[in-house]
Amino acid sequence: MTPPPLAGLPACQIGILVRDLETAARRYSAVWGNGPWRCWTYGPALLSEQRYRGGPARFAVRVALNSATPQIELLQPIEGPSIYEEWLERHGESLHHVAVAVDSLDGAIASMERAGYGCIQLGRGFGLDGDGGFAYFDTEDELGVVLEAVERPANRREPELVVP
Repeated sequence: MTPPPLAGLPACQIGILVRDLETAARRYSAVWGNGPWRCWTYGPALLSEQRYRGGPARFAVRVALNSATPQIELLQPIEGPSIYEEWLERHGESLHHVAVAVDSLDGAIASMERAGYGCIQLGRGFGLDGDGGFAYFDTEDELGVVLEAVERPANRREPELVVP
């Protein structure tokens, strides 16, 4: 039996969709004490490549990351269409994805597609040097959440905002 494409990779991030990023970050910090949150906007101005459901796309999402292990990522869609908007419409604010770190995003995409899990959204170029990328796979029916592969950038940009 062939092992699953991302076998053995630990979850590095838990993604939660929210309607208001700053309010949600403050709420999570107040209840869970898991701030501060470093915030960025990933969209056409930052990402060199964007794909959605198999074609070129133009989406934007605000993200807030904490330093927990696994990391919590709050996401607020601001321009679409995107899988973020789809999820909010169907499920409201809730757990959206679990991410794993990969050495090669292209390798993860090819491996997942061979296993029958299509890439439903992709973004590249969020790192300071234009590197870094993410790809989401259609695993909701099997897992109840989306699976994401993240190729981490060598260097992160400075956050636009830090929420305590």
